[in-house]
Amino acid sequence: MVIVLIGYMGSGKSAVGKVLAENLSCTFADMDDYIEEKEQKTIPEIFRDKGEIYFRKVESRYLQEILSGEKGAVISLGGGTPCYGDNMDRIKELADKVFYLKASVGELTARLGKEKDHRPLIKHLSDDELEEFIRKHLFERNFYYLRADSTVNVDGKTIEDIAGEIISGIK
Repeated sequence: MVIVLIGYMGSGKSAVGKVLAENLSCTFADMDDYIEEKEQKTIPEIFRDKGEIYFRKVESRYLQEILSGEKGAVISLGGGTPCYGDNMDRIKELADKVFYLKASVGELTARLGKEKDHRPLIKHLSDDELEEFIRKHLFERNFYYLRADSTVNVDGKTIEDIAGEIISGIK
């Protein structure tokens, strides 16, 4: 079974994915790590050196690669991955289950405010601009995120609780 986790940056996809894979005794793949390994650059370096358009093109190519190659895995995608090109169609076609980890604007603002320096899309934003940026992006991306098989609200829950909720949704 291939389980894919989608959601906005900071929603906990990587942290939950690791625990979920461990609980299911399967492999874990993080799309950002996969891209960094293939490109031999960090995501911020790719954005800086080649831009977002280049990044989205290679992201689509690697998405196909990782979804086609993995069997018995939990795959955590980047926040924007489902929202470009035909990526969400490909995800729905090749994954057995897709879970949207949904966090509120307030929760995301609090989490991402602490991580801005490591996030190329929000690095330049002031704290006041961050909430509005998140709100706008969630509105734009909601169409794609809501195509997931299940939505898991993550606000106020532990990583273990979220993983447990996903496991219950698989059975």
